[in-house]
Amino acid sequence: MSVDAAAPAPSLYREIDRAEWARLAADMAQPLSETEIVQIRGIGDRLDIAEVREVYLPLSRLLSLYANATQRLGADTSAFLRDSETTTPFVVAVAGSVAVGKSTIARLLRELMSRWPGTPRVELVTTDGFLYPNAELERRGLMERKGFPESYDRRALVRFLTEVKSGAAEARAPFYSHMRYDIVPDAHVTVRRPDVVIVEGLNVLQPSPSPGDIAVSELFDFSIYVDADTDHIASWYVDRFLALRRGAFANPNSFFNVFSHLSDDEAVQTAMGYWNDINLPNLRENVLPTKHQARLILQKGAGHTVERVLLRKL
Repeated sequence: MSVDAAAPAPSLYREIDRAEWARLAADMAQPLSETEIVQIRGIGDRLDIAEVREVYLPLSRLLSLYANATQRLGADTSAFLRDSETTTPFVVAVAGSVAVGKSTIARLLRELMSRWPGTPRVELVTTDGFLYPNAELERRGLMERKGFPESYDRRALVRFLTEVKSGAAEARAPFYSHMRYDIVPDAHVTVRRPDVVIVEGLNVLQPSPSPGDIAVSELFDFSIYVDADTDHIASWYVDRFLALRRGAFANPNSFFNVFSHLSDDEAVQTAMGYWNDINLPNLRENVLPTKHQARLILQKGAGHTVERVLLRKL
């Protein structure tokens, strides 16, 4: 009696390879120029016009379809209830490790989504603004765990997103300076009922810390996780550190100016120390376990380009 090969394990996701995903953009016009892409690209990223056309243009179209469908559902619900309540912003999360490229992706999606009908007004907020100020992190003994879930003012982030999703006329997020490596007092990012709000950060898909508390992830309409092999991310992290040493770190006002005078070997050793002591444990303990909370996963290869897309089935 023959035994059939084991059936493939069921999956919550449609798995789409790069070539198949790229074909979705065949009839879409490229809205960005090379110059605009260079301005969006982060340090160490290898984003080019082909990557934008083949990966992010179809992704932006998919997001616009979800946003438009959500808006229609909101309008239909208001009509059914016979009230004048209007729809609220469509909120997209972009999560993933340090140095995986999520900030560049968030900026790119902001530009692309604003070009589609129905979503002309798109705002971007990073969760860096919801880190506790350095003085508070020092008081709590958390300066060496900056970026871990406990280093964020989760309640303030939930309050901000609740205001956005409740349709408040205005919602304000604190402003974080990467140059100062700290929150800037009395500076804010103000969101005034746009069509879409993109929220980018390490721990945006974290579960609530205790039963009964609302999770930040419950306030998103769509979530994206940027995934890559850990060794590849470590390499990108070191490359970015070296680039920053020659650039932003050289600014005398930079918090990291002390690193600008390191030799190449010293810089690599310093970067790997931060990676192994802080960023890798945070990735393994807190960020990576949230991957399958995402509606869509972008899987990057060693070349920092997307090789596969996983889209959760409806």
